[in-house]
Amino acid sequence: MPALAVTWVVSSLACAAGAPAAEDSLRSLWERGKPFQEFLAATDARRDTWHGNYAWGRLEDDVTRRLADLKGTWRLLVIAESGCGDSANTIPYLASLADSAAGRLEIRVIDSKVGQGVMEAHRTADGRAATPTVILLDSVWHEAGCWVERPSNLAAWFEEAKGRLGDREALEEKYKWYDRDRGGSTHREILLMIEQAGPGRPCGGNTRTSG
Repeated sequence: MPALAVTWVVSSLACAAGAPAAEDSLRSLWERGKPFQEFLAATDARRDTWHGNYAWGRLEDDVTRRLADLKGTWRLLVIAESGCGDSANTIPYLASLADSAAGRLEIRVIDSKVGQGVMEAHRTADGRAATPTVILLDSVWHEAGCWVERPSNLAAWFEEAKGRLGDREALEEKYKWYDRDRGGSTHREILLMIEQAGPGRPCGGNTRTSG
């Protein structure tokens, strides 16, 4: 199994920018988390989306090169819920990234009840605790980065589209965007989070402090 660990925390809440959870709590959450394959096998909602996106399993050339240049070993603690559309359209691609990381990335997943405190500490741009929330942990269990809900370019478009199209049509277009993107934006933003890892880094994805 790859040395770079990505922990999946399954949750229905979103990540908020705020004080990080205590390191011992993050390690405890990691140890309670499920490996992605175990989580995937138990999905009871959006099952076709989860399995289809994971089966895609392709990385673009620039992503493959950046992944090969990563230093150290890392863990991704993921808070997600199987019924969450954003989770089903991002987390399977993170699993593919970890599968290709030559032992430098590992993933585990916990649900929103278990990960509620983490999500509330890393909120979305509009103040919600949301799934998925992804916490980057270094080799000594320090929080070194975070990413919330959906890619930042999609988040910006979706907020504009809701006002222009209405909520229902904007939601339909969001899922079409995910189908076109095929995980590329998620791969790049998660890789950037790891490349820039360190204490106090702003969250990526749909957060007030992204960028």
